[in-house]
Amino acid sequence: MENETGKPEFWEAAFKEKQEMWGFGPSNSAILTKDFFVGKAVKNILIPGIGYGRNAQVFRDNGITVTGIEISETAIEMAKKHYGTDMVIHHGSVTDMPFDNYQYDGIFCYALIHLLDSHERQKLIRDCYNQLTENGYMFFTAISKSAETYGKGELIGKDRYEMFGGVKMYFYDKTSIHEEFDQAGLFEIAEVTENYPMFLIKCKKG
Repeated sequence: MENETGKPEFWEAAFKEKQEMWGFGPSNSAILTKDFFVGKAVKNILIPGIGYGRNAQVFRDNGITVTGIEISETAIEMAKKHYGTDMVIHHGSVTDMPFDNYQYDGIFCYALIHLLDSHERQKLIRDCYNQLTENGYMFFTAISKSAETYGKGELIGKDRYEMFGGVKMYFYDKTSIHEEFDQAGLFEIAEVTENYPMFLIKCKKG
């Protein structure tokens, strides 16, 4: 695979070296998504790129069943250690979705899609949409061009840069969000601040 960040070795090394590198609190996007999902009576969700589970627990605390996908075995072991062994986490890359034939009420994909190339992004959006129930929701958090890292590193494609020793990042604006998500039920683009300025991209099936 051309994308370094799609390789298990990259994330294995990152999680082994940095362990709980983002702490245990949920991201702002996860809290906003949880509030929306609870309001829509979402019962079960899929989290592609679940990491060590920090964004999962806020949903579980509100009675939502969480299934994850994670490329790093180390991260999966960390999730089991911190959050219990009753959460199903499929081991593998999101580029190999689907891992089950289940349809979910909701999907939450945090800070993952911008690490993929154009083909992989299109496949992820399509794969997630296909795993939604009718009238299900999928929310993606993606880095914005207003991030200070935009334009840094080596340009490897339109709005895509390689930095941080191998991380390849695609930076979104509202035009590119519409280009990639309009066919997937896009209904709102919100701006949210995490460690970088992000977009919270909201889609509905049906």
